[in-house]
Amino acid sequence: MDDGRRERRKTASARFAAGERARRHPEAGAALIAVGGESDGERLDRFLVGRMDGFSRAAVQRLIEGGRVLVNGRAVKAHQRVRAGDRAEVSVPPPAETGLLAEDVPLVVLYEDGDLLVVDKPPGMIVHPAGRIVAGTLVNALLARCPDLSGIGGELKPGIVHRLDKGTSGCIAVAKCDEAHRLISAQFARREVYKEYLAIVHGAPPGPRGIVEGLIARHPVERKRMAVRRDRGRESVTRYEVIERFGGFSWVSLRLHTGRTHQIRVHMAHLGCPVLGDPLYGRGRTRTAAGVEAGRPMLHAWRLGFAHPTSGRALRFEAPIPGDIARVLAALRAEGAAIKASTPGRR
Repeated sequence: MDDGRRERRKTASARFAAGERARRHPEAGAALIAVGGESDGERLDRFLVGRMDGFSRAAVQRLIEGGRVLVNGRAVKAHQRVRAGDRAEVSVPPPAETGLLAEDVPLVVLYEDGDLLVVDKPPGMIVHPAGRIVAGTLVNALLARCPDLSGIGGELKPGIVHRLDKGTSGCIAVAKCDEAHRLISAQFARREVYKEYLAIVHGAPPGPRGIVEGLIARHPVERKRMAVRRDRGRESVTRYEVIERFGGFSWVSLRLHTGRTHQIRVHMAHLGCPVLGDPLYGRGRTRTAAGVEAGRPMLHAWRLGFAHPTSGRALRFEAPIPGDIARVLAALRAEGAAIKASTPGRR
């Protein structure tokens, strides 16, 4: 058999196998998406992200690579350009078994119904397993409460719609079913979710309120860090308002308009006001002038708001200020009062 014929047979077999893989899960269903004239020439992965609520570009690319997307009946690549009149068939697999252990860890639940949970995550708890960490996470605790969490987040992230860093406390939403996951994720993608944080930071931001914006990308040298950069990155916007000033520290409110990795921590450090207790961006400064130790970044996801995925009702949640942040605040206020009382000329 000549090389050209062998290659054509190999290609045909690959296409057939991809088609079979895409049809093997009838319980997950398949969607047919027609390409209109306005999308002519668009990359396939970008086209599908715009038509599939709750699916990130990475998730769409995984479906394509797994042979679960056919265009006009043929296996395709993510970078292929679609044409007006094309028909894309997308088959979403059923949720995978996680293999994770459910752990009976107490959770502070702010809200729960048949579609979702909102939890007040304690500081020090990792949201989902990663690398060698397979236990003690929020996901392990959630599986004990809700064994059939949404599978869209992936094998190690069932139900997880968004993240909080290990050291950050506060509101986090969890989807119980796939449809709720898609609809809440779509609100995050469209920036329709209200996210307000509280933080104790070093120094004082420039002015009582303001906006920090810029491109966030991996630090060019220190790969564990992110940085505000001019040459590359993803758009990021944070609004801040100073609630209270102390000697050398500020208590601030922060509104997130985007959701980038370490966004608040990066933006505050960029202003020269890193979060107190932040080991990555705070240059090792974890104590107040009076010697009060911050055992973790003094950052709290205070308020979270979005539309209910089924009813559309506006929901707003608030997580109480945790004890460790309250203790540091009390120490800073006492320290500030003592400084004022000892200043000559004050009554």
